Amino acid sequence: MANTRSAKKMVRKIARRTEVNKARRSRVRTFVRKVEEAIASGDKSAAQDALRSAQPELMRAVTKGVMHKNTSARKVSRLSARVKAMS
Repeated sequence: MANTRSAKKMVRKIARRTEVNKARRSRVRTFVRKVEEAIASGDKSAAQDALRSAQPELMRAVTKGVMHKNTSARKVSRLSARVKAMS
């Protein structure tokens, strides 16, 4: 358990930050899931629209420090490749 005043404050700050990051991560996963569901249904135009809305959300997670830049880029790349492969 935290003993000093500064340690107790850090515990409070970390708890707040964890909640915010959890919400952001959840939001990103929702957008990615929408793309994957559109791909699974075979609707290319819906998949493209979902990907267009998911890309900025993934990049926003990078700027907020929730996700690493390469992780986000990899996810975008793989999703766009799957959308492109749809015929």
